[in-house]
Amino acid sequence: MARFDTVIVGGVAVLPVHGPVRADIGIKDGRIAAIGEFAAAEGGEAVDADGKLVLPGAVDAHFHIGIYRDLASDARSETASAVTGGVTTVISYFRTGQHYLGVTGPYREILPQVVALTQGNAYCDVGYHLAPMTGGQVAEIPELAAHGTASFKYYMFYKGMNLAGDARDDRGAAAYTMSDSYDLGHLYQIMEKVAEANAAHDDRRVSLSIHAEQPELIRIFVDRAAAAGYANPLEEYSNARPPFEERVAIHEAALLAARTGCPINFLHLSSAEALEAALEVKRRFPGLDIRTETTLHHLALSYERYADQRGKVNPPIRSDADAERLWQGVRSGEIDWVVSDHACCSEENKRGPLWSALPGFGGTALLYPLLLTEGRRRGLPLERMVDLACTAPARAYGLVPRKGALLVGGDADIVVVDVEAEEPVTARRLGSAQEYTPFEGIKLTGWPVRTLVRGRTVYRDGAVVGDALGAYLERPVAG
Repeated sequence: MARFDTVIVGGVAVLPVHGPVRADIGIKDGRIAAIGEFAAAEGGEAVDADGKLVLPGAVDAHFHIGIYRDLASDARSETASAVTGGVTTVISYFRTGQHYLGVTGPYREILPQVVALTQGNAYCDVGYHLAPMTGGQVAEIPELAAHGTASFKYYMFYKGMNLAGDARDDRGAAAYTMSDSYDLGHLYQIMEKVAEANAAHDDRRVSLSIHAEQPELIRIFVDRAAAAGYANPLEEYSNARPPFEERVAIHEAALLAARTGCPINFLHLSSAEALEAALEVKRRFPGLDIRTETTLHHLALSYERYADQRGKVNPPIRSDADAERLWQGVRSGEIDWVVSDHACCSEENKRGPLWSALPGFGGTALLYPLLLTEGRRRGLPLERMVDLACTAPARAYGLVPRKGALLVGGDADIVVVDVEAEEPVTARRLGSAQEYTPFEGIKLTGWPVRTLVRGRTVYRDGAVVGDALGAYLERPVAG
């Protein structure tokens, strides 16, 4: 009788503390049962990883399932894209209002509907961050935190909105977000409740994620950018939402967080100025729990090298200099983790005037390939890449010890990577329902050849396989 259900043999595994070492992995009942040296015959199935890297499955902690498409269909296609790139857990943002399900009301009633639509349609495991849009939802935060929601979100650029739309049409949110008073007072009340929930639970971190953009300044700069008539739409959009407004929003949020003691995460830092602002508030409030995130597209794209309107995203694609400063932050540890901010957005939704095109695009399948390619070129140790893509977000969002590292007893979320495989990025290669990708043509070296979620192979040699059996994750997950 086989000792394990599956053994992964012959690979170089990136382990906590040890870094990359030659090690085999034995899997039993969906968990890592042993790490050591095994014979292929000790497993019911043997995965030959000779000459390949063996990594913990990535945790893409910034995702948008169902933002522009039917939620169930989007879960199926976009988690398939995720496992193609070695992502085994996604944590998706959800809010009430326009987009997503187009509803409002108590999250205790809405979240079970969201989970039901996800289950049976996800190839990887899925958790949710929730955005309290109304006073009633703010009051729910302690209850939600006690029953599996460890993270919440506030969109600073929705302050004062009352119209559907984006950028040039962003004048408000009553119709768009189905919110009541969505302002700094609302943010302060959210922070009070998140801080209360965080203090009540010694075994978890309850935190608030901040989309830091300042709407009053955007209003002015949008009109100025439109009047200037830029030839490059992405440069125009960057100037319509300049890095300066990110800096202002970061300082606003940090002041309120310091007053309330609320742990915060600054999402998708897009610029040198935004990163410097995050570092400034960390120095100013050394006792405050502040963590930082950037995205693949803010690291890999710039408006100097990419001038296609389909790259519209909030916050915008910035300059080469901004991207380089973010890479410095990745190397130094000033940035805690990297995500995709994946939002499947069709070609049709990108057409028309810049101001009415929808923001966002997919990229989850590139999380490991891009970090491995650029990370090795820039001298990042493999264990740092794993921390950026996996361990740090898992730790921040209540997924350890089951997710985030190759550990005995943890979920067997494992990626086998061919470090010599060099391929250009194509939309077809990414496996999303999105017909294009702003990363088209970028050559990356280091692509997954097999992805396992809780010991089950879900991606192998270019194809998603098996059923969509991803689980909903209540956080913190049980050890």
